[in-house]
Amino acid sequence: MNFDDLEYISINNQTIAFPKHFHETFCISLIHQGTEQIDFENQSLFSEAGSISITNPFEVHSNPITDINFPLKFDTIYISNEVMKTALDGKNIIFLNRKINSKKANFLFVELRNAIDTKNAISIEFCLRQFAKSLKAYAEENKNEYCALNFDSFKEINTYIERHIFTKFCLDDLAERAHINKFGFAKKFKSSTGMTPMNYILMKKIFSSKKLIGSNSDITDIAYQYNFTDLAHFSKTFKRFIGVSPKKYKESLTSKI
Repeated sequence: MNFDDLEYISINNQTIAFPKHFHETFCISLIHQGTEQIDFENQSLFSEAGSISITNPFEVHSNPITDINFPLKFDTIYISNEVMKTALDGKNIIFLNRKINSKKANFLFVELRNAIDTKNAISIEFCLRQFAKSLKAYAEENKNEYCALNFDSFKEINTYIERHIFTKFCLDDLAERAHINKFGFAKKFKSSTGMTPMNYILMKKIFSSKKLIGSNSDITDIAYQYNFTDLAHFSKTFKRFIGVSPKKYKESLTSKI
């Protein structure tokens, strides 16, 4: 089992809302303090301290702040669908009930988080299998494979964005490539993906740049590599999508070595 993409992040005193975004993985959070709100297309989920919240791969959502006077504290573990399937002996699952209240699941969440720190594959696999099995009762079989968003006629645009992720994008240029005026392009893109074109691009840039950050990375170089105007702009955008600044994220990687 490959654990290269298995990671967790700890967020303390979260007071900034997350804009619309999605993860290519299961996003599983244990709430330690405050109440987390997740807005999906047709419903909102509120998870209080002591509960676990889950979003499925490619599930577009946003995270408003319920009360700025009671900042959130939580840990999030990101588990790819392939790793989840392997942990469940090939079972492909989807969570329809995305909030879990279980002391056993909470305990196993912490065990897995701690195992990830050890970087010991045997320990990680054991804890992962135990945690995945504790979640299975809250999931259903997913008869369809998880796949990227429905871009309809914008597949070519999405491919262009991914291949030119380091460049600076312009709505007019993207609309021209789609052979439609920019207002119609923005409206249809949001209808297909649930996000505006520029919000989608910023999300892709941040998640791509996050993969390049290591203990010895120069964050300023990464900011300019992805065509952000300066480090401040990059840091502010990074924190909006990840929950911590790139500097804090880098420090967390160093502390886990």
